[in-house]
Amino acid sequence: MQRKSVIFVADSLDNAHKFQAILSGMDVDVVAGSSLQFRKLLHEHPSCDLIIFEASNDPTNSIAMVEDLMVQDGGGSILIIVKEEMLQGLRLPVRLNSDFVVHGASSDECALRIRQLLWPGNEASTSEFIAIDTMTINLATYQVTVNGKPVDFTYLEYALLAFLVTHPGRTYSRDALLRRVWGFDYFGGSRTVDVHVRRVRAKLGPDLAQRLETVRGVGYLWSA
Repeated sequence: MQRKSVIFVADSLDNAHKFQAILSGMDVDVVAGSSLQFRKLLHEHPSCDLIIFEASNDPTNSIAMVEDLMVQDGGGSILIIVKEEMLQGLRLPVRLNSDFVVHGASSDECALRIRQLLWPGNEASTSEFIAIDTMTINLATYQVTVNGKPVDFTYLEYALLAFLVTHPGRTYSRDALLRRVWGFDYFGGSRTVDVHVRRVRAKLGPDLAQRLETVRGVGYLWSA
């Protein structure tokens, strides 16, 4: 199972302690902070796979703010912690993969919802291999084979392919891919993404290349 990254945001100590214990038993890297630190945490960890967010007493505005910031960063998944009295009129993000859990829910329920967001359909698998048609990616050794033959990717070509394949069906702009694959310290032009996409497609061959789709005016996605 591929190791994931999580940002945990809460202002209450009981949730902080509870989710710290839950996440400590998962294959994840965690950074945590208060709601006032959320923007800073997201800026410093652009490739985060999941945000666990404790909604404030104004859940509509706080959730909308988080959704807007995450969409600007390229998406991701979010688990929202809400109080029971907030359920009436609760609006979950529609532009993100999202779920919610009620404050006071059992640790088992919280863990299940986290696993479903991080490893959908693969919660119990420990395999480091992803097999798609004739391609196999070994996430542990960074090796790719097509029709049983190794394909020689540069590190950034591999990183781009692995990122899109592990986030299927989700479209990322060039800027979002630069942040998530190259990192915030990259200052080159966003068109470098196009160059790397062309190289990856050429090395994959025509059949697999069709799955690395161009969404005109938006960016790229790996079709599920």
